[in-house]
Amino acid sequence: MITPPETVTVTTTRVSCDGATDIRGGAALGHPRVWLEIDEHGYVDCGYCDKRFVLKGGPADGADQAALPDIASGASR
Repeated sequence: MITPPETVTVTTTRVSCDGATDIRGGAALGHPRVWLEIDEHGYVDCGYCDKRFVLKGGPADGADQAALPDIASGASR
């Protein structure tokens, strides 16, 4: 498995991503804003930039992120 470029711990199951975090120039250098929903796996990956959002206190919190499969928003496994 490939390690996600960035992992962010969040406190809500609905998150947005525009790929502009830590990029000079802001959203102009990111991607369109998308809303992602964290499901029972406790994390979700952005389909554009692969940023991983992990729910604090959820099943993936504290897990080895490199060992977890990619889960795009809306996917069911």
